[in-house]
Amino acid sequence: MTANTTAGLNTVDTQTSLGDSKAIISNQEGIHEKLDEVVKRHLTHASQKPYQAHTKEAFTQMDALVNAFLVANPEGEIILDACCGVGQSTRILAKQNPQALVIGVDKSDHRINRNVEGFDVDDGFSADNYHLVRADLNDFYRLVKAADWPVSKHYILYPNPWPKSKHLQRRWHGSAVFPQMTSIGQQLILRSNWRIYLAEFQQAAKWVDLRGQIDSLPVVDSSLALTPFEAKYQASDQVCWQLILGRVELC
Repeated sequence: MTANTTAGLNTVDTQTSLGDSKAIISNQEGIHEKLDEVVKRHLTHASQKPYQAHTKEAFTQMDALVNAFLVANPEGEIILDACCGVGQSTRILAKQNPQALVIGVDKSDHRINRNVEGFDVDDGFSADNYHLVRADLNDFYRLVKAADWPVSKHYILYPNPWPKSKHLQRRWHGSAVFPQMTSIGQQLILRSNWRIYLAEFQQAAKWVDLRGQIDSLPVVDSSLALTPFEAKYQASDQVCWQLILGRVELC
């Protein structure tokens, strides 16, 4: 990262700082050998963890909004943007899908309330059909499943890899909430700069009758990236990958 000193103040070169993301380093060379064992255990034993109060309250508010939207828009769609961070992806998805209500969820109140550079009323990214909410997705997913939200698309965009082999169960596909999270949405769209992470999710998803493929994403201008992480990874010459999963029709 380069810095320029002007009038006694350090100002960071924006382009250089955007491209300073380090590539993921892992002691895994492929899919974790215990992945199937962990997934099957979670599918057999549902999570009994008590819900956190703040997440229950947040979900109640979002559930009312979703129900009101569907009453007013019977043909409307619900899109879930999990781990939305500062909400850039939520706003873009809302702009791209005017027929939908997009719910962006992140555990960090700081990220949810941050202003994102480039998002003002004149830049074309403003949208009214979205809501950002602070909640713990380990609880929020279970509440969405219980309420049976009719989610059309479920986005899980960056980063969550936990690349050390011993941290398999901290990755979404190794977590106790995997059965509930994968039951939400007719289509699941994941992006990551660590292909092994997506390959593991792809394999785990077969246990819940989801199938799909992994493709590399084209490099785009940072202003067109779906998330700040995507812009940063691509500016750092890292390949970003996308996994799109759909439900298998069972006879």
